[in-house]
Amino acid sequence: MSDSALPGEISARPAGSAWLARLVASRGFQTWAARFPLTRRLVRREGEAMFDLLAGFCHSQVLSALVQLGTLDRLMQGPLSADALALHARVPPERMQVLLRAGVALGLLRQRRAERFAISRTGAALTGVPGLPQMIAHHDVLYRDLADPVAFFRGEVETELADFWPYVFGGEMDGAQAQTYSQLMADSQRLVAEDTLATVDLSNVQHLMDVGGGSGAFLAEVGVAYPALRLTLFDLPQVAPQAEARFARAGMAERTEIVGGSFREAALPEGADGISLIRVLYDHSDETVKTLLARVFAALPEGGRLIISEPMTGGARPSRAGDGYFALYTMAMRTGRARSAHEIAALCEVAGFADVQTPRARRPFVTSCVVATKPSA
Repeated sequence: MSDSALPGEISARPAGSAWLARLVASRGFQTWAARFPLTRRLVRREGEAMFDLLAGFCHSQVLSALVQLGTLDRLMQGPLSADALALHARVPPERMQVLLRAGVALGLLRQRRAERFAISRTGAALTGVPGLPQMIAHHDVLYRDLADPVAFFRGEVETELADFWPYVFGGEMDGAQAQTYSQLMADSQRLVAEDTLATVDLSNVQHLMDVGGGSGAFLAEVGVAYPALRLTLFDLPQVAPQAEARFARAGMAERTEIVGGSFREAALPEGADGISLIRVLYDHSDETVKTLLARVFAALPEGGRLIISEPMTGGARPSRAGDGYFALYTMAMRTGRARSAHEIAALCEVAGFADVQTPRARRPFVTSCVVATKPSA
């Protein structure tokens, strides 16, 4: 047993690994490694990585300030001086100078001569990602939930994020809440749809029903990619009607149907030979997910396909996006959790699905997919 193991706990790592960890942690070894030609570059790189972890919150706040103050949008029109940007944002010039220089350091901005600042390629790309600026602005809620990380991980924080998404608990939403939720989801669905459609072939599906489809952003993208596909949107009565205008603008009104309802309370409508769950499962507990998958299975015909698309953890190999972000976000929501593709596949098999596939994700930080088929009796 390692001397670092808790009483009654068998160490998961060999004693040699613990010895190496203690060696690397020793000040003498670090001083030597920083001077030795073959290791000093590695030491510097690891030191910078550690500092980035330490300073990460400040970096995220710089990003948030640049977004919320409208500075990135302003610089999309062309370079400006710090004084002009300060005046527009109503920030003292000396403080705006600090913010702008931090933006340069983080690669979001570029500094030109005559104290003028311009947006970088990274900053421009950020402003062009659908829904990303809105999600960044929304993160003030998550940051407050994580203000005391020890209390957060001990489960002692009554998180705000749970109240931001009351639909997850099956609660009622007023019109303003429904609009906020739907717009935030719709803004982020374009990238999700793009990666999902690049990963999953729907050419053999005749009728797709999107469960939890919000204002129809995903289905609208599917409808463009598959012009002959019949479409049904299923979501809460307060949310689903907002899709009607979207489908009308896209010229899809005649081949779409909108059904209001809750999968928590009743069976899903039948008739579709494909059902999609886009960013749905990670909002809910295992028991709720099992109920949903059972209802999806019952609603599909033999040979019907289930398409699941959402951010997933890395499973045996933890990932920065899935395990370092989405797992915390769903924990703050206090109802669901981020799962690995393997866990989701196992839940699909429990529900009765076969030929469960986990195709390689195009951009795991955007979404990953699991595809399954209802077998013949």
